[in-house]
Amino acid sequence: MRKFVCFLILFTLFVTACAQEPAAPTPTAAPTAVPPAATGQLIIEPGQQIGTVSPYLFGSNYGPWTAVPVDMLSAAYDSKVQAIRFPGGAWGDRNDLKSYHIDSFMSFTEQVGAIATINVRLRQGTPEQAADLVRLVNIENEYGVEYWAIGNEPTLFAAELRQIGVADDYNTEQFNQEWREFALAMKAVDPNIKLIGPEIHQFSYNSDANPKDSAGRDWMIEFLKANGDLVDVVSFHRYPFPRGDDPNTSIEDLRENSKEWDLTIPYLKGLIAEHTGRDLPIAITEVNTHYNPAIGGEATPDSHYAAIWLAEMFGRLMVQDVFMVNQFMLATSGGQGGWGIISRGALRPSYYVFQLFGQFGDELVYADSGVADMSVYAARREDGRLTIIAVNLADTDQEATLQIAGTAPTQAELWQLTPETVPEAINFSFAANGAVTLPGQSVSLFVLEP
Repeated sequence: MRKFVCFLILFTLFVTACAQEPAAPTPTAAPTAVPPAATGQLIIEPGQQIGTVSPYLFGSNYGPWTAVPVDMLSAAYDSKVQAIRFPGGAWGDRNDLKSYHIDSFMSFTEQVGAIATINVRLRQGTPEQAADLVRLVNIENEYGVEYWAIGNEPTLFAAELRQIGVADDYNTEQFNQEWREFALAMKAVDPNIKLIGPEIHQFSYNSDANPKDSAGRDWMIEFLKANGDLVDVVSFHRYPFPRGDDPNTSIEDLRENSKEWDLTIPYLKGLIAEHTGRDLPIAITEVNTHYNPAIGGEATPDSHYAAIWLAEMFGRLMVQDVFMVNQFMLATSGGQGGWGIISRGALRPSYYVFQLFGQFGDELVYADSGVADMSVYAARREDGRLTIIAVNLADTDQEATLQIAGTAPTQAELWQLTPETVPEAINFSFAANGAVTLPGQSVSLFVLEP
């Protein structure tokens, strides 16, 4: 098994070096050889567990600069969001968190049923201030926040400083030294905290395009070399669109972009192993389709297809054993853009992706798809029920034959997100041969009896 995993990592890095397009998703290796799905098939092997779904995979961002409207609070509490990063975005590097910010946020996360992660201020902050915040949160108030990060997108500090007329070439050396000073001060207050970093922007499998400082040094690689002994979770941010000067993003763009995760995560795992000698968990602490506040387009963050993209991302990252994902954001309204899964008086399509995965199990089992532009993921829940999520990325309805090893299912509870409908439980009857028709641009959750 170990040899096979090593081969898979080396093969992925070879593909990356050759600058090929990302391949179609492949499931994590099963304990024994399983034939891939034949054309037109979706196959599930319930007896072959391939991993455990992290309890923090389905997270979001939240902060003082945005708020859930009062009449939408009940929806937020029922969102199924599992981990909330605070204060979300660059706000925390431009403002000091106050005691009342923390109290309000911790009360909110308790209502949601999520864990809290907190970013301390790096830009114009000090190690002493960071340590004081840890002391306030975990020692004085006993909130027990385990995961902490230092700063937000230091890769952009130099450009931001130039915009305000400050000639400071903030680089990897300065960041890595400061990060370590902050980390040690925070750990001195509470040795039990776990540190997330480096929180850089726009990391992907494309090493040439990844952030570099003015001397050409790679931010991720230099961080792992300097602080790989202290960091507990390796993090980055990713917003694939818009590309360059083209403000337009299409459904096809999102469909193709989904494939990049099958190269990005193995690439980062390889860097972590090479430069730290450790096997560290990975967090994507900000992610959405767009880095700008785009709204109202066919593929902007508020669109239906952005929800399809999000579901496919969650599925691929489950298979890649990612530890934490924080979608950006939990709520935005007015002129704040289409990022939020909750807006003023309405739930955006991506909200329902959290609802579907909130019913998924945590014991990931082998699943494979032989249908173009369709992915399938399966898990066993604590109640013993098998759950299957099928994502049809195609624009049109597609038929597939669902084959579940060891059983011929007849009935299931079906929850389905389509361009016309939001998920509601319906009784579904399987055809004798297992044939199912899945609507175009849909996410379907099947919950089978134990």
